[in-house]
Amino acid sequence: MLKKELKTIGWREWVSLPQLGVSKIKAKVDSGARTSSVHAFDIKTYRKKNKDFVKFTIHPNQRDSKKEILCDAEVYEFRKVKSSNGQSELRPVILTEVKLLDETWEVEITLTNRDEMGFRMLLGRESIRKKFLIDCGKSFVIGKRKKNK
Repeated sequence: MLKKELKTIGWREWVSLPQLGVSKIKAKVDSGARTSSVHAFDIKTYRKKNKDFVKFTIHPNQRDSKKEILCDAEVYEFRKVKSSNGQSELRPVILTEVKLLDETWEVEITLTNRDEMGFRMLLGRESIRKKFLIDCGKSFVIGKRKKNK
């Protein structure tokens, strides 16, 4: 049986969330976190046709609260998550596509306020399992983001 050759990524990478309209967001690849999460605020859940949905806003750029992306997604479930500071929080979980390198796949992402954190997004171990290897000595394997002039 032939094993799939896994691509190598760094400990931080630029990813996109095409279904949410996010073309680039800096993500920390975090093998210590089970689930991925993204910085979201103004999180409001609502019901439509007997299903839970969530509206939220994302600031995709670190240390920049000017650019806002309004998002709307179906809630996959609500999950109790223990954050790095040890506190538990009930978070909405959505399913959405992530694009990294030339791969696009669906992942579970929890929504939470990450304003005080170093990264607007965490890419957890379940989302990259059997897809990538992490080289903790590398960053931005796909290249650094070009600044708009």
